[in-house]
Amino acid sequence: MTAKINMMVPIISKIYCLCSEKVLVVRRRPHVVNGGGFVVTDYGSQRVVFRVDGCGVLGTKGELMLRDGDGDPLLLLRRKGGMVEALSFHKKWKGYSLEYEGLQNLVFTLKEANNYCLAKNSEIRISTHPRTISNKGWDFEINGYFPDKSCSIVDSIGNVVARVGMKKEVEQVMGSKDLYHVVVNPGMDQAFVIGIIAVLDYIYGESTTC
Repeated sequence: MTAKINMMVPIISKIYCLCSEKVLVVRRRPHVVNGGGFVVTDYGSQRVVFRVDGCGVLGTKGELMLRDGDGDPLLLLRRKGGMVEALSFHKKWKGYSLEYEGLQNLVFTLKEANNYCLAKNSEIRISTHPRTISNKGWDFEINGYFPDKSCSIVDSIGNVVARVGMKKEVEQVMGSKDLYHVVVNPGMDQAFVIGIIAVLDYIYGESTTC
């Protein structure tokens, strides 16, 4: 079901939580031009509101950067590595908000199943930090299949808080899924949503990968 959020959910910052639904447009950048990643614009104003730099820009595998429309860093996204992680049933991503003083604060952890590429229904769940939203051990999960650009971010009680999709006519004209939209429900943190989408983009080997 679609969430009717009456309160703000500021995971990154309350300035990215609006009282109304927001439609964002994601355009992927080619690796050959500027190292990949993608740009996010407001559907109504066409103004750039977020940018995501992939590892082709940053030069480090398993590391992404979410920036605001002015290019200032908001969120560092980093995949955990090492032998223990390789043998684990889940792989983990950490999202760190970036303060003006350069401090990094952990704001969420995303867990992906190690066999994500083998099935469309593989489990991907997100926990926020500090844990204040749910007592389930996780706060959000992904429903649907991101490579099809047909998926949702759902909270722990089943409310849809954001949806990823694309218009069929756009796909037919472009012949690819390089342009798609994200609908963020009222009260939900847009920066958090785009951060999750950046990680999904990397997981499924799209524009943010090296």
